[in-house]
Amino acid sequence: MTASNTAGAITNASANLAAQQAAQKTLSPSQMMNAVLNTEATKKLLENTCKENAGAFAASVLDLYSSEKSLQSFKAGDVFRECLKAASLKLPISKQLGFAYIVPYKGVPSFQIGYKGLIQLAQRTGAYKYINAGVVYEGEFKGEDKLSGAVDISGEKISEEVVGYFAYIETINGFSKALYWSKDKVISHARKFSKSFQQGAAIWKDNFDEMAQKTVLRNLLSKWGVMSVEMVKAMDDDRADNADAVIRGEQEPAPATVYEGQAEDADYPRLDGEVSA
Repeated sequence: MTASNTAGAITNASANLAAQQAAQKTLSPSQMMNAVLNTEATKKLLENTCKENAGAFAASVLDLYSSEKSLQSFKAGDVFRECLKAASLKLPISKQLGFAYIVPYKGVPSFQIGYKGLIQLAQRTGAYKYINAGVVYEGEFKGEDKLSGAVDISGEKISEEVVGYFAYIETINGFSKALYWSKDKVISHARKFSKSFQQGAAIWKDNFDEMAQKTVLRNLLSKWGVMSVEMVKAMDDDRADNADAVIRGEQEPAPATVYEGQAEDADYPRLDGEVSA
């Protein structure tokens, strides 16, 4: 092959590569996610995980990636990998339903369970008669019994201002426990334990009340509730504050305020009885 032919071949190869790269860049988000979902490996994975709901879950993943601009800067495969965490827990990934979310955090897409998802998993244990969480408006909180822990939120609402959040569980065998945190306590807790809150993550900015309810419910369930293996897995997968390290297979050293052997944002009771959001 002459020098001119070699140069021509290199030029053609470069042009073809540039054309392929340009074509990839022009693919729509739907096309990119469809390319992931339509592989035989993905189809088999979803069939094994979601059974008869495989098609519906794939459609919800496609809708999520197509509609959420905040996720489109990530590779479709990386977003799908986080969606599988919801699939393994049999939770819908629809943002509107509020059971589970995929949110951007520190340069990676991260699985985040919603408080409705926590309630769903707790219900599946069959151990609970009642599970509830909600907001408390100004005037409703009357006090808390220091000895029994009973919370009184029977006061009359006097404004639309949210002043706190409650969670309540009652098991089939009759055990019950309520937890109330003021809004200031939730914020103080998030500042101390949640890096996503500290760095202004959108999940807190856009869904503060839901994240606050989830924080209180998780603390109640982690300290006083019946925890199934599925619930522990959900809380482990839900380490949005540590998601980048988990995805890379790295482990950050645990600080002194965490039980020995736990990761920084592990969702188990800390020495002071609180868990991360």
